Amino acid sequence: MAAAEMTETVLLQRFVDTTLPAGDFHHQQHVQVAWLFVQKHGMPAALGEFTAAIKRFADAKGATGLYHETITWAFLLLIADRQARNPTATWQAFEGANPDLLVWKPSILERYYSKELLASDLARRAFVMPDRL
Repeated sequence: MAAAEMTETVLLQRFVDTTLPAGDFHHQQHVQVAWLFVQKHGMPAALGEFTAAIKRFADAKGATGLYHETITWAFLLLIADRQARNPTATWQAFEGANPDLLVWKPSILERYYSKELLASDLARRAFVMPDRL
């Protein structure tokens, strides 16, 4: 079952239990699952819960080195901010109101971070504040 055909419940469960194929977990699904974590746990709890889950997923897929703390936290913070400013009850409504979060390249994070900072080892292993304001 392709990710686009899954219910939110199935997508979330397969992400959490790591049975979702890596090929079905693209940027849109990253953002959707992050939104689900914010909805379920609220902030700041979603930071810990989603971080643990995405690391577990990456480990299960043999992609441990792909985890990036700053990108993960920055997207969670943007999602929580958007949801607080314009609450939506469904993923479809959130997705429709926030298409800029669903574009991977160029990423919305380029508004806030230089490419050099996001590419740094520091940004990969720890959340760093934006260097573009």
